Amino acid sequence: MENYAPLLEKLLRQEQELQFTEFNNNMAVKLGNLILDKAFREGKQITVDIRKNGMLLFHAKMNDNGLGHDRWITRKINTVHHFEHSSYYMHVLFKSWNTTIQDNAFVDPLEYAAEGGCFPILIRNAGMAGTITVSGLEGHEDHEMVTASLEQLLLNTPV
Repeated sequence: MENYAPLLEKLLRQEQELQFTEFNNNMAVKLGNLILDKAFREGKQITVDIRKNGMLLFHAKMNDNGLGHDRWITRKINTVHHFEHSSYYMHVLFKSWNTTIQDNAFVDPLEYAAEGGCFPILIRNAGMAGTITVSGLEGHEDHEMVTASLEQLLLNTPV
């Protein structure tokens, strides 16, 4: 049996560390461009979506990304709003419990997806204000695309 505890702890630590003191439209554009730059450098084809309080602030599709990615993004966003954790954290959590989001949380599989790629926009001492989502890669890669770019923006960590 695989031990998921270290990964779950790491994912929760990311949510604690990767928080904003404020988040505005310009920050969304800057973050979206950081994510796209990383994807271009790595030769990855993704869709990026950033929303604050339900308002779409940034959305970009690279080649080979169609409507299917928009559906995945919506399902991942619904999961983050429902649980207020990253969609990858929820994926790993349900996997550690040997169940699925549909069987455990009784949600519609057409509306929710516990897969990596959607991260909450967390405002320190205020809570969740939106979502940052990447679609187009394996779930853990979508998640890493978001968190590496957040680390660069918030912690000045080089990518």
